[in-house]
Amino acid sequence: MSPEPRPDATEPETEGLEPAVEGVAATESEAGDDGAALAEAQDRIAALEAETAKLKDQALRALAETENIRRRSEREREDTAKFAISSFAKSLLDAADNMRRAIDAVPAEAVEQDQALATLMDGVAATERQLLAAFERNGVTRIEPVGEVFDPNFHQAMFELPGSGKPAGTIIQVIQPGYVLQGRLLRPAMVGVAKGE
Repeated sequence: MSPEPRPDATEPETEGLEPAVEGVAATESEAGDDGAALAEAQDRIAALEAETAKLKDQALRALAETENIRRRSEREREDTAKFAISSFAKSLLDAADNMRRAIDAVPAEAVEQDQALATLMDGVAATERQLLAAFERNGVTRIEPVGEVFDPNFHQAMFELPGSGKPAGTIIQVIQPGYVLQGRLLRPAMVGVAKGE
């Protein structure tokens, strides 16, 4: 008797093939998933890099703005320290003018003849010198621009005088001296200017 073929004799061959085919399909599926995951990861990296660049730019701008504010406040603090005395100095300018007027008002002959008047005038002159020295120490400078060219930033023209023999625009007389504080005008000098012929 010949042996009957077993029905499961061919099955092991099929069984061996099916897992292989399933493995290939699984590998292709995993490769597709890996590609999608890789693309998704690259997109995420690009988005994060863009966000990092944006945040870096914002941080640099904030740092620059902070530095500008620091510089501005430092400059304002220095200006405040420099010009804090401006209103006080302005109030003393009239006193300095009055001392000069008092000295100029007394004739030299009267001072020579009267010893008491001479002593008084010496005291007024010494007080004026001390006041002007205190001005100088604190950055207040007197402007007496006779012979200079008229500058509207520092001078105020009160009149023009023709026939002075000076070029037009030259200051020929100072009616009231001006003052500057650290280069900033406190009071313009009131002047008379030569008129062009």
